[in-house]
Amino acid sequence: MLTVFRMLREIKKKTIVYGVVAVLLATTLGAVCFNFGIRPSLLPISVGALNTFSSYEELEDFLKTNQETPLYIYAIILNSTRLSLPSGVTPDVSYFANILGGADAAQMYIPESGPEYSETNVQVEGVDEADFVKTDGEYMYLVSGNNITILRVYPAEDAEILSQISLNGTLREIFINGDKLAIFGESHFYQPVDAYYFSETLYMRAFPYPLHSTTSETFVKVYDVSDRSNPLLTREVTTNGTYFSSRMIGDYVYAVTNQPTFWSDSRVILPTITSLDKIKTTQPNEVYYCNVSDNSYAFTTIMAINLRLDESEPTHKTFLLGSASCMYVSWNNIYITMPKQWSSETTTEATLVYRIYINGEEIESEASGEVPGRVLNQFSMDEYGGYFRIATTIGQVWSSETPSQNNLYVLDLNLDIIGSLENLAPGEKIYSARFMGERCYLVTFKKVDPLFVIDLENPTNPTVLGQLKITGYSDYLHPYDETHLIGIGKETVEAEIGDFAWYQGVKISLFDVSDVEDPKEIAKYIIGDRGTDSPVLSDHKAFLLDKSKNLLVIPVLVAEVDEEKYPYGVPPNTYGDYVWQGAYVFNITLDHGLVFKGGISHLEDNDDLLKSGYYFYSSYAVKRTLYIGNVLYTVSDKKIKMNNLETLQEINEVELP
Repeated sequence: MLTVFRMLREIKKKTIVYGVVAVLLATTLGAVCFNFGIRPSLLPISVGALNTFSSYEELEDFLKTNQETPLYIYAIILNSTRLSLPSGVTPDVSYFANILGGADAAQMYIPESGPEYSETNVQVEGVDEADFVKTDGEYMYLVSGNNITILRVYPAEDAEILSQISLNGTLREIFINGDKLAIFGESHFYQPVDAYYFSETLYMRAFPYPLHSTTSETFVKVYDVSDRSNPLLTREVTTNGTYFSSRMIGDYVYAVTNQPTFWSDSRVILPTITSLDKIKTTQPNEVYYCNVSDNSYAFTTIMAINLRLDESEPTHKTFLLGSASCMYVSWNNIYITMPKQWSSETTTEATLVYRIYINGEEIESEASGEVPGRVLNQFSMDEYGGYFRIATTIGQVWSSETPSQNNLYVLDLNLDIIGSLENLAPGEKIYSARFMGERCYLVTFKKVDPLFVIDLENPTNPTVLGQLKITGYSDYLHPYDETHLIGIGKETVEAEIGDFAWYQGVKISLFDVSDVEDPKEIAKYIIGDRGTDSPVLSDHKAFLLDKSKNLLVIPVLVAEVDEEKYPYGVPPNTYGDYVWQGAYVFNITLDHGLVFKGGISHLEDNDDLLKSGYYFYSSYAVKRTLYIGNVLYTVSDKKIKMNNLETLQEINEVELP
């Protein structure tokens, strides 16, 4: 299994290996046809599904006509010439990851030499997601404040800081690709502006008066770190707008930015990209749009940057869309969603979906579609077997006029709905979703937690196979293997009066879904009392699982109630006091469930916790965990601590500047 998995991992490094891996996997796993580097041929593709503008005038007329709600648009006055702003299946890697052992294949990397190490927890294997900490098994790269710190962390006993990169602006996330380090960040500028009034049919300049507005510019800086003690900047790409998200596939980084529709001298300011000291302004005939009204139009730009070729120009596509909300990326497609604005003609909540084909430097707009409801996060979406699946919630839990219901839709690659499952768990809303091949697992919640097992084998007819109702809910679902799931969320206590429940401590559940009609919670562990929290509840990158090591680690802030203060019983709405922050380490097996091994904290004492009240922040709060060989690394803004993975005995620590 590890041999095949190693071949899978190499796909990230060299795109040319795609064809070789396809042959090897087909030989190993059966006659399966991969579509690496070519467009899927199973379904017709709607090329050019979005329109482009023929001129500035057409673009501006579109904005004036389709802007639903009158609002003030600010005109930026520029001070320089440079703008500062299985059968017939097309499986992806997650398909093979499930065949080869699910979560085992999802996080562990076996290099050609050196120790095995964990990587960022991502949704789609082979599609890397940027994070503020990365490792290559010997070195660690860490964003802290305005610095990127590079450390040698293996062997742990000799861990040391090698260098720091200090940058202006706000640093977001990073990728490491061999000897190339990509850094994403934003620069912010105050600009003098004029006020404009803008409506469907009227465009008039309001009385001018001095104003200032903050504009943003996203930068991607690429460093050669072959000498980790002396990183060298080899290229920089900037574009106006804020950083939205990014992915890395092979040697290509795909960066997505959003820029509001600003005006200057009665003209729309179009996005610009600066690379290799050249400034390129996007032209109207390069802006793709869908004829949908909105009240907050923005330019969404997708850039493809080859990290290996410093002299190559980035390719890009720009879309005039609403406010992007979520992004899902498969090997060959980027799906961007945004809420459809309500209007006098449309009162139904809906989400717009756009599919952009990617392959190396190629970026092509191919399809747009619409589904009822709103999307929770990227895990509410998935591509499998030539179909796109998406789970949504419509309405509100608290509303009697528009009560909530939950839906699941299957779309073809033209983003036409071909199958649906609607009105699931009325009165509740989706808290988490996970697609695994021909199954979807949904958690909805209001008072109890139904875990739904949904069959997607027939994409035209999604069907509920079974459900489990327990107390609490899961904010994040993660595959343990083909027939078991891990859920991270909160325990709850039903309110005696009212149709709701009180959140309690953080709950870890292990679900057995081998009997799809009768799923079971076979193990659970509850951390702390009401007020306990974990970054995993909102950020999957903080989750660490390695099935082969029986290892599960999550950062957690523990709150506990002093029961002596409540001689007649603790009311379920009582918050605990913060008593501890750090990483909880578990052994996880099907035989013994969840066994707590111990905790690792960066805090020297509880003073910060005792003084925090209802809000806790510390630069020593553990945010990420990873392992290299037999060492567990815990990471905060100010410290990296190294502990033996088996005994949790401390080995070393490094204070960060």
